[in-house]
Amino acid sequence: MGDSESILSRLMATIESRKAAPSESSYTTKLLTGGVAKIGRKITEEAAEVVEAAAEPGDAGRTHFIYECADLTYHLFVMMAHNGVTLTELETELGRRFGISGLAEKAARPPKA
Repeated sequence: MGDSESILSRLMATIESRKAAPSESSYTTKLLTGGVAKIGRKITEEAAEVVEAAAEPGDAGRTHFIYECADLTYHLFVMMAHNGVTLTELETELGRRFGISGLAEKAARPPKA
């Protein structure tokens, strides 16, 4: 890629532009219009497909797994845009956790109600 912008940044920018300027022919617009319920169903469906594909053997299984990971990432980004969460905010949160063991990070979370 000729510029420093990552494909994830470009994807998020495209999703955010669909939110700002909806298009009737856009799948992203249809998801955003459906709100948390519609986007959430897709995230749940795609997460299950990621797990199923992860168990598939060989190169074809690996290719399918990558495909499903991309689908899940796209739908997660749509939910983030719907809720007004930017990629920068996600990166900040991941950066905050970087270098902290998963168990220590989990223990530091506030208790669930």
